[in-house]
Amino acid sequence: MTAADATARAASRHPGPSPQEREQAIRRRAQELYEQRGRVAGHEVEDWLRAEAEVMREVATALRRRSAHIVVKVDGVTYTGEYDPESSAGYQPGEFAVGQPLQVRFEGDRMYIARSNHRELQARLVKKVT
Repeated sequence: MTAADATARAASRHPGPSPQEREQAIRRRAQELYEQRGRVAGHEVEDWLRAEAEVMREVATALRRRSAHIVVKVDGVTYTGEYDPESSAGYQPGEFAVGQPLQVRFEGDRMYIARSNHRELQARLVKKVT
């Protein structure tokens, strides 16, 4: 099959670290900030808030990298597939241009898109809109 329209975008779908793991990371970072300040008391809340912001920013960045989506339109049907960027054989979002004809095949809940390097991008189907 060929697709009349293809675009890709990154998105997160993984829960990330547990609340306990996040709290431990924040606690460690707040302790580091306290020690960097020379163990001067009176800045506990400031250290905690800064540590929390840093850890949550790191978590959000990591989550964006773990999962990505590609949206492909085939014969008037829009399919959204989720793939792991780290195991996508070097696929980079934007590799397929909007409107570029593509070879797409479906097997069960999987979508395979042929790439110019003779490899396929494999994605798990997460949405189908007719």
